[in-house]
Amino acid sequence: MTTMDKGSNVPSVEHVERMKENLEKVEALSRRLVDVMAHKTSHNPALDAPSQELFANAATAYWAESLQNPARIIEQQVAYWGKTVTHFAEAQQALARGKFEAPADPGPKDRRFANPLWDSHPYFNFIKQQYLINADAIQEAVDSVEDLDDKEKRRLKYFSRQIVDMLAPTNFLGTNPDALEKALETEGQSLVDGLENLVSDLEANNGELVVRLVDEKAFELGGNIATSPGKVVYRNRMMELIQYEPTTEKVFQTPLVIFPPWINKFYILDLKEQNSLIKWITSQGYTLFVVSWVNPDAAYAEVGMEDYIEDGYFAAIREIKAITKVQQINAIGYCIAGTTLALVLSLMKQRGDKSIKSATFFTALTDFAEQGEFTPFLSDDFIDGIEAEVEKQGFLRSYIMARTFSYLRSNDLVYSPAIRSYMMGETPPAFDLLYWNGDGSNLPRKMAMQYLRRLCQRNEFAQDGFDLLGHKLKLEEVNVPLCSIACETDHIAAWKDCYRGVQKMGAKDRTFILTQSGHIAGIVNPPSKKKYGHYLNDDLSLSAEDWQAGAEFHEGSWWPNWEGWLRKRSGKQIAARTPGDSEHPSLADAPGTYVTTKASR
Repeated sequence: MTTMDKGSNVPSVEHVERMKENLEKVEALSRRLVDVMAHKTSHNPALDAPSQELFANAATAYWAESLQNPARIIEQQVAYWGKTVTHFAEAQQALARGKFEAPADPGPKDRRFANPLWDSHPYFNFIKQQYLINADAIQEAVDSVEDLDDKEKRRLKYFSRQIVDMLAPTNFLGTNPDALEKALETEGQSLVDGLENLVSDLEANNGELVVRLVDEKAFELGGNIATSPGKVVYRNRMMELIQYEPTTEKVFQTPLVIFPPWINKFYILDLKEQNSLIKWITSQGYTLFVVSWVNPDAAYAEVGMEDYIEDGYFAAIREIKAITKVQQINAIGYCIAGTTLALVLSLMKQRGDKSIKSATFFTALTDFAEQGEFTPFLSDDFIDGIEAEVEKQGFLRSYIMARTFSYLRSNDLVYSPAIRSYMMGETPPAFDLLYWNGDGSNLPRKMAMQYLRRLCQRNEFAQDGFDLLGHKLKLEEVNVPLCSIACETDHIAAWKDCYRGVQKMGAKDRTFILTQSGHIAGIVNPPSKKKYGHYLNDDLSLSAEDWQAGAEFHEGSWWPNWEGWLRKRSGKQIAARTPGDSEHPSLADAPGTYVTTKASR
């Protein structure tokens, strides 16, 4: 269908009608946008940026350096001016040749600038090059700041990088060739669709901008994800306990329980059959239980770590022992649930409770002396903001945590999805991992502050002891046979920090596995994919660097190696157990009911 009458610049009737339709849509969307912003749910502004004191201190330090060492500052500025003016001159020379082309662009490639126009078109190339020159100058200026302590310097680098990334030309319609080309191709429909996506996201989150990463309508829990068969065999205010159906005639006598993090939902371990750790474990002949945590609201404000331990860990252990008629079980703790499993093991040692036969830790931090990429968010100004927020709400809303994690990888998890959705008008993909990532959980007020203040900030567990339930819990008291799996590129629980915590544990029987990839992909790494390898080294007395340097690399998933370790600690084989017993009837089919509760916004 043509949009212009042949031989004329006059728009066709069809073109005019489409334009009118789009304008009417824009008007209606604008009214919805105004309405949702008028009713926006507010949050504590301290969660949006660091205290101005950080930038004031940095500026003071920078100018002090300029007075003490003016040559260095002048050298930086002259280099910046030189690059800027030289590039401008090169662009002018390219145009003066009579050809509409950009100067040579031999610099390193940035995937944000993948469109060929960034290299070939003088306008876009000039904008890109000037942006990159400015970004380098800011980074160099930040790097040169002295007289700041290490944590403040890392925070300054992080927030400066956020400002630089936010101002990238790709984030603005007038300087994004992909978005402009799409708008021309679709006669503006892509912009209308993008505005619809923006308004819909704002409406779904009470005015807070949370970029939708996935088509949520494409997935159904228990339908096309989280489909491993099982039964909820116990439920209390904190969790549902799921026992999965056996898939082998014989199983090992010692059952296995997984405690997933309550920051996220457990079905990351059961997204689909081909990458389900839950399905794989049952196929190896284990009686498997998984805890599905409640998604708390304001009624859980006074729930603390002690409640997760008593009504989560100890309740699950008690019921599993009753169902399976055993005295000991094997346990897995993932992320924060692994941190808490270590607390539980210290408490059990002090109580003389030997119910845990062995413990496996997935990406679990127990020594928070180094805070890694979370340093920007663990200073008092940010934690004070969280404390004010949870005092008001009674819980830490899921989207605040999700936003924090996302901005650690802002180009991949914030700006690129926003460009595709709001500028290009694209529908988010049907990607199960991103669906799970967006299906978050809230945290109770008391528990959130215990974790942030006492574990993360003060590092009490690894230092003087963590007071809980009338005991002073200590990391060195974790003395059961243990296996820790950490991920090489994990930006949430850095592997060297996980390793340091294991070194401080009191267990004589310790195994450490380092897998390639990150916090999720490194763990959800089935043998069938043969994608990421792993490192093994029995000598845990070495520094982290020396441990990795002397480690033996193994191709493929760590799952079989870990299963071989677990098998030795799982007893003899017996007839397979069906879920529950007469005192533990089925309360619901897996994945249960708690997992379906959506987080409050």
